[in-house]
Amino acid sequence: MQTHNFFDNALLKKYNTSGPRYTSYPTALEFTEQFKYSDLVSTIEASPNQALSLYVHIPFCHSLCYYCGCNKVVTRHRDKADTYLAFLAKEIIAKAPLFKNYTVKQLHWGGGTPSFLNHEQITKLVVLLKEQFTFSEQVEMSIEIDPREIEMNLAEHLYSLGFNRLSIGVQDIDEKVQQTINRVQSTEFIEKFIAHAKHVGFKSINIDLIYGLPHQNIATFTRTLNKAHEMAVDRISLFSYAHMPSRFAAQRKLKDEWLPSIDEKFALMKLAIEKLCDFGYDFIGMDHFAKPEDELAIAQKEGNLHRNFQGYTTKGGGDLLGLGVSAISAIGNSLSQNTKELPNYYKAIDANAHAHEKGLKLTQDDIIRGEVIRELMCNMSINKNKINEKYSIDFDQYFAEDLPLLKPFINDGLLSNTQNNIRVDQKARLLIRNICMSFDANLKQKLNQQRFSRVI
Repeated sequence: MQTHNFFDNALLKKYNTSGPRYTSYPTALEFTEQFKYSDLVSTIEASPNQALSLYVHIPFCHSLCYYCGCNKVVTRHRDKADTYLAFLAKEIIAKAPLFKNYTVKQLHWGGGTPSFLNHEQITKLVVLLKEQFTFSEQVEMSIEIDPREIEMNLAEHLYSLGFNRLSIGVQDIDEKVQQTINRVQSTEFIEKFIAHAKHVGFKSINIDLIYGLPHQNIATFTRTLNKAHEMAVDRISLFSYAHMPSRFAAQRKLKDEWLPSIDEKFALMKLAIEKLCDFGYDFIGMDHFAKPEDELAIAQKEGNLHRNFQGYTTKGGGDLLGLGVSAISAIGNSLSQNTKELPNYYKAIDANAHAHEKGLKLTQDDIIRGEVIRELMCNMSINKNKINEKYSIDFDQYFAEDLPLLKPFINDGLLSNTQNNIRVDQKARLLIRNICMSFDANLKQKLNQQRFSRVI
């Protein structure tokens, strides 16, 4: 991959505005409380899908990472997890009958950090899920891991329960960076845990890295990237730190002067992409890297890559059920979310056995635009004839008000718009969110843009 094509500083600065990450369209900012739980049940009953992905949110963390914008509860008291799991069990038992005709193809635990749970709690939750839902024999089971408070034998325990994918938060290995963001961890332990998990039998291991953190520079981040290469993981997620202290109180502990300048942040991003591609990873989407033999890389080459609330995936075409506080679902022609606050989650489960708070029934326009945006995000191109045939439209006529918004990208040599296709040039890979925004009907009023992170 010719990575030098990605880094025209003038273009990157020109388009470095705020924008959605498009894990859904419409985005969660468009959800409304007018979409009731009864509406969700109706969309489940009407959905033609029989494949199901489950997302389980475990909100607890042992300590607060100052950069984090996730929905989390910081506590040292593990018994709080017992309380949460009791309420979560009620939600699972209430919702599972609605999906009796489905087969679970994918299960993902996120947070917070699911590894906050002890072995007994993890086992109890897995057993309940497998009792209540029908799991495929080839189910993909993944879990996010915080390496700071785990033992080596966690790998065996997870594998024995059916987990086959791990995602480990590394972020940066530099001691000063770690101290500043309040996330001090042992790189040596992480290396050993990854090697051990491979030996146990895990078929895919991902690590998360972040660029743009306080005190990062070319020298320190080079060491982090080199260490990631030595770990020989299957996938690497490379995220841009979004400094939004007005929204996330913990980020106020990070002084602006500690952060890399915009030019320094560009340089860190450039360094990471070049090195990871030189190490042999394929650049997937806008922030993921995978070995060429990984199914994500294969899916992208074949034009079958998909994107949902969990990021890039090969498991497209099914429904996604989110369980737990703040969890988001995408079922049939609907998007919905549970309440975000833990006390409210408990009250709602007690009262109703569900914690649905808001959502959206997708219009036909939402569905069409969602597919166009997803194709751009995943495969960097749109086959207009395919869209025309699927939805009985004339693409250029349907998007007559949107296509002129592509002209700046065309003039800058970032994409081509022909009679049959829209193709994004490789040098626009880092700006794909900007291009997608051209098809976002909800952004035309520009009311919500300030709520999103910057593209770079």
